[in-house]
Amino acid sequence: MRPTKTITGLLLVAAPVGILGFAALLLWLSGDWRWVEGWIFDVWWVSFIAAMFLWLRYKDPALMSERMRMPGSGGESRADMAILIGIKLGFLAWIVLSALDVRFGWLPRLPVWSEVCGGLLLFGGSFPCFRALTENTYASQLVRIQSERGQHVIDTGVYGFVRHPMYLGASLWFLGGALLLGSVCGLLVGLAVVGLIIVRIFGEEKLLARDLEGYKEYLQKVRYRLVPHVW
Repeated sequence: MRPTKTITGLLLVAAPVGILGFAALLLWLSGDWRWVEGWIFDVWWVSFIAAMFLWLRYKDPALMSERMRMPGSGGESRADMAILIGIKLGFLAWIVLSALDVRFGWLPRLPVWSEVCGGLLLFGGSFPCFRALTENTYASQLVRIQSERGQHVIDTGVYGFVRHPMYLGASLWFLGGALLLGSVCGLLVGLAVVGLIIVRIFGEEKLLARDLEGYKEYLQKVRYRLVPHVW
């Protein structure tokens, strides 16, 4: 069932509040409003999510409507719905535990050089994720066949390098963000979320190979799932 105009309107109001809310939550839980790494992450977070939101709102409203579907509304499997909810809860846990780890020093802080590397990974992960949205109008957050939208295989742009560029970007966010913040707790949560993403990839490819015309050929054309020349 597609989102109604009322639900869409509420989400258009709630989205900016949520974006700023997560940014404020990170700094508030850290107990230090002058935390430089936290501010760097927040500026990236607000800027990048706002850019994606505006792109979808004005350039691809059909994809925006699709991405607003709630878990369970697209006929996806219960297993995939559970994984998606797990990823969303993992993001919340990532924010909370990263900030509290910095505040209370549960585990030793990561060195400055790793924070710099983390920042590079975080900002670098923005590219494949944003390009995936601009190149693939079927980039739903739900694993389903969008037959009502005439879904077909996208094999150009970033999809010509890896099969799941959005997952690549998200993985770099979780790992790079934790390194930037200097939090070992955040890094451990990030690794767990990446594990869920990898599990989801297997289920997603199985569904697409079975039900989306041309996807089996795409699997042969693009060999790497997540990391070019690695896997």
